[in-house]
Amino acid sequence: QVQLVESGGGLVQPGGSLRLSCAVSGNIFFFWTMGWYRQAPGKQRELVATITTSGNPNYADSVKGRFTISRENAKNTVYLQINSLKPEDTAVYYCNKHPVPLPWGQGTQVTVSS
Repeated sequence: QVQLVESGGGLVQPGGSLRLSCAVSGNIFFFWTMGWYRQAPGKQRELVATITTSGNPNYADSVKGRFTISRENAKNTVYLQINSLKPEDTAVYYCNKHPVPLPWGQGTQVTVSS
C-alpha cells in the first residue's frame, strides 16, 4: 500500500518561510499528478497547489505568489515552499495524488503566530 509521509511543518512568525516535504512510497509516483492540501481548524480540507507529471504547477488564488510546489521524481518526493506566511495559513498540510486521493497521511502542522 502506498504511504504518504509529510514533514517540515512548525511554528513560524508571520512573514516567515517553511519548506514542506512529502515522501511517497512505491514506484509509480512518476505517473501521478500530486497536490498539496491543507485543513484549518473547523474548516474543510482545501487544495492549495498541484503539480503534473511534467512539472506544471497550479495554485489556489489564496496562495498564488507565495507558495511554490515542486517534485523530485527520482526521490519520490514532492515539496511545498511557503513564503510570506500569514496567520490564516495555519493548518495541517497534506500531500496526495490528485484528483483521486490515496489514503491520507498524518500531515504536518504549520502554525503561523507571533
